[in-house]
Amino acid sequence: MPRITTKTGRRFYKDWVGSTGVVFSHGWPLNADAWDDQLFFFASNGYRAIAHDRRGHGRSTQSFKGNDMNTYADDLAALVEELDW
Repeated sequence: MPRITTKTGRRFYKDWVGSTGVVFSHGWPLNADAWDDQLFFFASNGYRAIAHDRRGHGRSTQSFKGNDMNTYADDLAALVEELDW
């Protein structure tokens, strides 16, 4: 399973490689799987489609701290940096 490690835990993501990218980010109580139809559509049309499990959701680790929008954004920024995108 593709994962990155942030300051506060491991985060799962899906990366359907293509050229121009699209990022899907879910809200509670979903995970990256909620976007499978959209990921398939965009990847089939040449886009790079990325979805991630936010902290405490799906296959990402539970975190006692950092369950706020600023930290969620930091996690997403770490993912984008890790993928060199």
